[in-house]
Amino acid sequence: MQTKTMKRRKVRGDAGWGYLFIAVSLVIFAMFTAYPVASAFIISFQEYKPLGSTYVGLDNYVESFQDDLFWKSIGNTIVYTVLTVPVALFLSFAVAILILPLQKWMQTTFKAIYYLPAVASGVALSVVWLWIFDPMSSGILNKLIGLVGLSNENWLGSSSTAMFSLVLMSWLSSHGTSIIIYLAALLGIDTSYYEAADLDGANFLQKLWHIVIPCLKPTTLFLLVTGVIGSFQVFQNAFLMTGGGPDNATTMVGLLIFDNAFKYFEFGKAAAQSLILALLIAGVALLQFKLLGREVEY
Repeated sequence: MQTKTMKRRKVRGDAGWGYLFIAVSLVIFAMFTAYPVASAFIISFQEYKPLGSTYVGLDNYVESFQDDLFWKSIGNTIVYTVLTVPVALFLSFAVAILILPLQKWMQTTFKAIYYLPAVASGVALSVVWLWIFDPMSSGILNKLIGLVGLSNENWLGSSSTAMFSLVLMSWLSSHGTSIIIYLAALLGIDTSYYEAADLDGANFLQKLWHIVIPCLKPTTLFLLVTGVIGSFQVFQNAFLMTGGGPDNATTMVGLLIFDNAFKYFEFGKAAAQSLILALLIAGVALLQFKLLGREVEY
């Protein structure tokens, strides 16, 4: 009887330490995630003012749905997502495949090189890309097209090329995390699959299609979902490179929410649009899991 009592006390003591260790994370989550989300939900039904808000019901949501610029920003965000996420996954997968046969120290070197932009300042990277897209002849991209006889292009100042410029910037940067994740998944594939394929006389493409791609379905689904979420929340590139212009050609939802809140001080409308964006992202993520996660084993 005494032994059982001691065991119970030990279990309770261990549980107490466990709750104590996670308490810090729970407090941080409550302060910096749960509370802001709850506040945004409340503010979305108000005409928010620092010294006294007015309840307006669903007016902020109705106004958002009637705003042509809001729908245009959603369209711009969808176009940006469709053009960037699949290409980013393909490039990351291709680079990981090329790194895989190398020696370990070479793999580490290339992983560090590709991940380096992720630790660099986004502002500094944007300054470099502004130099690349410089509309004068000093811009690197204009120099390159000048070699084939084409005239200078105002890449960020024209509504026909501004979105392409942001997409090109996404294609050529920020693949380090996906490459490392893909490479880790490739290293986790059982070598017996390749040995069996060699015995059957399979070539590289057959191994890639029948072994590598099926084994990487969970990894691809994870990167696809997180990539879509990240692209729907894109803000920095549009804010620093184009400011949403020209003629709102690169105004993304995140940038529009920022402008409404901190430029026009329409906090209620911005909160409503942020919640609409959250629901849209959640819906797209669930759709991806439903359509692409059927044959995925975790």
